[in-house]
Amino acid sequence: MSHLLPAPGPQRTIAASNFVYTVGSGLYLTAGVLYFTQAVHLPAAQVGLGLGIAGILSLAVGIAVGHLADRRGARGVYAGTLVVQALATAGFMLADSFWPFVVAVCAATGAKGAGLAARSPIIRHHGGDRPQEFRAYLRAVTNIGISLGAVLAGWAVQVGTHSAYQLMVIGNAIAFAASALIVLRLRPVKPEPAADGPRWIALRDRPYLALTVLDGIMAIQFKVLTVAVPLWLIAATTAPHWLISGTMLLNTVVVVTCQMRASRSIDTPTAGALAYRRSGFAFLLACVLISLTQGIPGWAAAALLLAAVAVHTIGELWHAAAGFEISFALAPRQATGQYLGVFGLGAGLAEAAGPALLISLCITWGRPGWYVVGALFALTGLAAPLVVRWARRHDRAAERPQPEAPVTHAKPLGA
Repeated sequence: MSHLLPAPGPQRTIAASNFVYTVGSGLYLTAGVLYFTQAVHLPAAQVGLGLGIAGILSLAVGIAVGHLADRRGARGVYAGTLVVQALATAGFMLADSFWPFVVAVCAATGAKGAGLAARSPIIRHHGGDRPQEFRAYLRAVTNIGISLGAVLAGWAVQVGTHSAYQLMVIGNAIAFAASALIVLRLRPVKPEPAADGPRWIALRDRPYLALTVLDGIMAIQFKVLTVAVPLWLIAATTAPHWLISGTMLLNTVVVVTCQMRASRSIDTPTAGALAYRRSGFAFLLACVLISLTQGIPGWAAAALLLAAVAVHTIGELWHAAAGFEISFALAPRQATGQYLGVFGLGAGLAEAAGPALLISLCITWGRPGWYVVGALFALTGLAAPLVVRWARRHDRAAERPQPEAPVTHAKPLGA
């Protein structure tokens, strides 16, 4: 296993912190909603409303905290977001009604979004010549950690007692606190000197904002396997229900083993744009294959569904690698946190709107809805190269030195 780890130093420390953090995240992602509905006994509608409020409020936090990390030093700011997340998660133990739940989940979700932005300058500083590839490695680590956390959460769900769910929440908070302690082993990241001009430059960068929107539309694909496929499998196919776990296992294994390899060849914004385009067509093909599982024998539906998940996961590898490359390559070094905070808005909006969109199109409408979703992904991928070219021209124009104004001399009186 040692050859799978980064060399001893900052990258290994960051990977260790990320692994511990994602084990805690896996606990919550798997059984967090069940904790509030089964252990705290909040109505499911209230839980959904609270999570929606938290998601909306957290969108702008990443930009502000990312800018703070750029100006004040990323290590301390990132560790602070982890501490807030640990305290807010521990606060779930006190959330016995709707409004305490909303306060706790808003604090936890906001700290999570802020942490992703604050971590970006750390990755850029310690990620070597290609921080995008190190980010891909961290994504593989993330999948391993979340899978382990999901297994541990399965025990709490199986036991089903209030105490078991509370142990899960405590374990989640401890994981976040431990991740913060590991981060503090890093040397402080010296802030980059601020450039002259407006403070919120990322919000004025129209090509980068357009790429954020495109990536946000493409990020709806993350909800296909976790929301649309399970509901479709149960409601529209005769495939065995255990295949829901099988599809997630297949996706996880492919991401863990292939994400870094997929990212190595995507080393320029142009290559990233082409990867977006490929991923769009892969998602289209996967959506078509999923739609064809309706009305066929169970064994055929299972085989076709696994093939669709494999194709979808290949598209996911390309999409993730394209996002890593473009978000870093087109962000000025002195504003990495601010820019990556802006880029995270797309994924945040996909997180908030993706489930409802997929359910209304793919599940309520049925087979035609899958074609619409697939076409949306393909058209978004086709638009990416055009927007990336616009962004490259914008960058070159910003770097071009402005011509000096001609020096004029006043004519002497009477000339």
